[in-house]
Amino acid sequence: MIQNIQINGVHAEVDNDLHKYVIKKIGGLDKYIPRKSRESVHADVKLKESKAKDKKNHTCEVILRVPHETITTKETTLNIYAAVDIVEAKLKNQLKKYKEKHASPKLRFRLAGKLRRQQK
Repeated sequence: MIQNIQINGVHAEVDNDLHKYVIKKIGGLDKYIPRKSRESVHADVKLKESKAKDKKNHTCEVILRVPHETITTKETTLNIYAAVDIVEAKLKNQLKKYKEKHASPKLRFRLAGKLRRQQK
């Protein structure tokens, strides 16, 4: 679980249910971060509400600070919970790429050797 999560509401009130939901979704992304980097990860979650004439739009923006990079994802939908879900999916993909890029090269060689042995 990502320990350093800061949740801010801009023109929106963040109630207890929404707070727990964001913690559950964004906090669970730590399995996609290399183990040695998990302690230094910091997430800023900004939940915005914009009122147009006919409808309300909700925006969820997550700024994830990991070692050597900053990953930013933003989504706007009619439902704030849906925006959080979509941002979580986008962050998963970006963190998978980050983990492949920053994982230990020894691990890659071990996995490649294991795959070669299984194919024989």
